[in-house]
Amino acid sequence: MKLPILHIDDQLAVIHKPPGLLVHRSALSRDRVFVLQTLRDQIGQRVWPVHRLDRATSGVMVFGLDPASARDLAGQFERHEVTKEYRALARGWVESEGVIDHPVRDDAEGGTPQAAITHYRRLAQVELPVAVDRYPTSRYSLVAVEPLTGRRQQIRRHFKHISHHLIGDTTHGNGRHNRFFRECYGIHRLMLTAQRLAFHHPTTGEAVTFTALPEPEWERLMEAFAWDLSNL
Repeated sequence: MKLPILHIDDQLAVIHKPPGLLVHRSALSRDRVFVLQTLRDQIGQRVWPVHRLDRATSGVMVFGLDPASARDLAGQFERHEVTKEYRALARGWVESEGVIDHPVRDDAEGGTPQAAITHYRRLAQVELPVAVDRYPTSRYSLVAVEPLTGRRQQIRRHFKHISHHLIGDTTHGNGRHNRFFRECYGIHRLMLTAQRLAFHHPTTGEAVTFTALPEPEWERLMEAFAWDLSNL
C-alpha cells in the first residue's frame, strides 16, 4: 500500500493516515503493516514519529525526517503549541460548544488518571425518523473537536463521558447506533478524523497548516444528511 503524502521536504513528511492502521509495531498486536515502516519504505529514508493517532482514527500526521526536526516537532506537541482539530460524528444533539474536563487513564487497564481537556463545537446536526434505540427518532451531530491534552483515546472517552458516543467506536461507543450506520450507510469504521494540524516548521519557523483529504465515508454521510462541507 502507499500512504497519501500531503507534504514532504528535507525536514518533515505529512501524511493522511488511513483508519485501521497502527502507527508502529506493538507487542499487543499481530499486525504486519504499520504507518512508520510503510512510510519509511515508500520514501526510502528513516522517519521519526512525533505524535500518535489511534489505530481506528484517520487523518493528518506529521513525521520528522531527521533527529533535530523530530525533537523540535515533538517539543511543540509537548508544549501544546500545535493546533489539532478533529472531525467526529456523535450520537445525539451535542451542545453548540463546550469543554470536557475529565481525567483519562493513559493505560487501558489501570494507571493513574491524568488531566484531560477537550474543546468541541457542533458543526451540523440531523434527526432521522428511525427508532435505533428507545426513542422514536434518532439524532446525530457533526462536531469539530480540539483536544488540549493528548491522552490515549481521549476524544472517544470524553464523548462517552458526556453520553454522546462516537459512531463506529466499538470500544467506547453504542452498539445499536454502530450497527445502524453499518447497515444503512455502509460505515464500518470509527467516524473520527484528524482534520487539521497546524504547527511551526522546525527549520523556517513558518506557521503551516495541513488538512485531511476527503474520505468516502464522510462524503457519503454529508450527502445523505445534506450537510454542506464548504461551510465547515
